[in-house]
Amino acid sequence: MTDFTPTEMMTIAAARELSNDDVCFVGIGAPSAACNVARLTHAPDITLIYESGTVGTKPDVLPLSIGDGELCDTALFTVSVPEMFRYWLQGGRITTGFLGGAQIDRFANLNTTVVGPYDHPKIRLPGGGGAPEIASNCGRIFITMALSKRGFVERLPFVTSMGHGEGGNTRERLGLKTKGPTRVITDLCILEPDPETKELSVVSIHPGVSRERIVENCGWPIKFAATVIETPAPTETELLVLRDINARTKKAHEGTGPGKEAA
Repeated sequence: MTDFTPTEMMTIAAARELSNDDVCFVGIGAPSAACNVARLTHAPDITLIYESGTVGTKPDVLPLSIGDGELCDTALFTVSVPEMFRYWLQGGRITTGFLGGAQIDRFANLNTTVVGPYDHPKIRLPGGGGAPEIASNCGRIFITMALSKRGFVERLPFVTSMGHGEGGNTRERLGLKTKGPTRVITDLCILEPDPETKELSVVSIHPGVSRERIVENCGWPIKFAATVIETPAPTETELLVLRDINARTKKAHEGTGPGKEAA
């Protein structure tokens, strides 16, 4: 078996969730890496959409932000941000949203706003951007986050993007017709919401990871499904594609400033 890092396992496991039929609203960072690995391996016909209005984009390097020129340069077409949200997103035309976050709770609600009291936070985070609308309007949501007590918390100080609210039928009671988060992919395991309670439980454990390690890294008493499988290890092809796009991205973003050799 080829050696791989926990982050590589997380990214590849997330990529496998996507198919050619998906129209996917992509978040920056880990979600972007996963979506583009899927595009470059088993899902070449996937439609990737970024918040800045780029539709059908096929970046050669991973973008630093939604405003990265690489996205527009490689897109099938680009629309205005109002059209992106009103016509495409709120119009129900996007099957899948791929998000990350600073913190998540047991019902897959996300915080990207503040750590600590809102008026006097310990840390002020980047904010919601389009994530609240993505979480509400995409047909389903996948979330990628490294599993740690810092990120997986008992109670969020602020809910930026709603997952399953207080659990149960919260989304339905609030009038939301989309599924919300259906999978949370971490560097140690994969979680899914319970069909009834909507509380996240472990359904797949990555190779070499113990249940004890998962418990130790979660901020609440995490549950395991009745049947838990082992996540298939990354293939050589998946690793090659991921490492190749990461290498291209690093080279592109490092530039050729003083002390650096020209490419």
